[in-house]
Amino acid sequence: MSAPLTQLAATTENLSWFGNDIWWLIILKAVFCFAFAMLTVLVAIVWERKVVAWMQLRIGPNRHGPWGMLQSLADGIKLMLKEDIVVKRADKVVFILAPVVAAIPAFMAFAVIPFGPADNEVSIFGQRTALQLTDLPIGLLFILATASVGIYGIVLAGWSSGSTYPLLGGLRASAQMISYEIAMGLSFAAIFLYSGSMSTSTIVEAQHDRWYAILLPVSLIIYIIAMVGETNRAPFDMPESEGDLVGGFNTEYSSIKFALFMLAEYVNMVTVSAVATTLFLGGWRAPWPISTVWIGANHGWWPMLWFIVKVQLLLFFFIWLRGTLPRVRYDQFMKLGWKVLIPVSMVWLMLVAAVRAMRNEDYDFTKIVLYIGGVVIALLLISLIADVFRDREEKKAAVRGGGALAPPDRFDPMAGGYPVPPLPGQEAERVPRRPSRAAQPQLVGAASASGVSGAAEPDVQDAPEQEKKEDGDA
Repeated sequence: MSAPLTQLAATTENLSWFGNDIWWLIILKAVFCFAFAMLTVLVAIVWERKVVAWMQLRIGPNRHGPWGMLQSLADGIKLMLKEDIVVKRADKVVFILAPVVAAIPAFMAFAVIPFGPADNEVSIFGQRTALQLTDLPIGLLFILATASVGIYGIVLAGWSSGSTYPLLGGLRASAQMISYEIAMGLSFAAIFLYSGSMSTSTIVEAQHDRWYAILLPVSLIIYIIAMVGETNRAPFDMPESEGDLVGGFNTEYSSIKFALFMLAEYVNMVTVSAVATTLFLGGWRAPWPISTVWIGANHGWWPMLWFIVKVQLLLFFFIWLRGTLPRVRYDQFMKLGWKVLIPVSMVWLMLVAAVRAMRNEDYDFTKIVLYIGGVVIALLLISLIADVFRDREEKKAAVRGGGALAPPDRFDPMAGGYPVPPLPGQEAERVPRRPSRAAQPQLVGAASASGVSGAAEPDVQDAPEQEKKEDGDA
């Protein structure tokens, strides 16, 4: 019981640095958080277009500003000057408020993100302060709450547009939030067990000797997948996929409201990257080679540099995914969330809790590895046996059915009044296609070469046109 009490005391001591700033310094920090998010978004948009163009052997933006660096600013001005349209069937109040609801919560998470140590090492206009706006004993729960509120903007945008495709995009966004928020919360729980706190500054302090990316790699992988799904980014951008939903939830939006949705998406990318940096990559701490060689790397203003570099690397990871992976099917995406990420994260959380309990009871580390390894191997064997028996049952069912599996169910894609794709196990009726006309000139040439008169019988498909011509001559 002594270790948890010590961690609790350390958490209270760290939080005592916050809440003592002068009012103008609080306003200055809030403006800095907003400006940091906005400038990072402007750089990320240009960087994404440049990197994707480089991956696809294109030029990319190179007109506005040096090397095209002002392209995102020019796009923002262009969107603000465009005509703002509100469709007739839309719920106007909700239609207008939805972009605001999506954009504002994306900035709120930066209030508890530490940009530097919480020990008043930095002086701003003669005032000693921490490089963080504030911190809470439940800082990570605050981040989860604000991220969940931002999804409501997308859902309300799809519902209030009064159109089918935006509604489907809003429903997809809500399903993604429900599916991947669970896995994300379970990955956070492992961090809580090892740090003994939900405070972001305390979690960074707990990584002074080893980052949680090395200590908890499964939690990192689960969070990385979940953060891509939460931000609706490729390959999980189904709520706004242009291939089947035109534009998804923002189909009916234009001008500044459309710009707010784009801003919310990129700010959410920066937010989840900052959270990943804080929880798994040591936060503002310098990487290992620099921190061992240079003692002052984690003091003064230098921690902000390491934090920004880590965030930019995670943003590059987002861009890399978009330029590399194709969009997945929606049922595959839901299967990944419910049948893979959530079970794996629950099993991993149980293993982490077991290791922590054994360490608190002063068990030998080799015995801990032996016990946990035995449990993991047993689970893998059970999974292998279950797969073998499942395949055997499927083969028996195929033999009972006459040596082949049952034919897929037929369904009418227009039964609900609008076309829907087939579900797994269903098969759409094949659409009859007319014969190709590409081979017809070859047939005519072959007929003339064989001695057949050029005044042969006209094609059946051209008969109506010829009848019209004969009627006109008559």
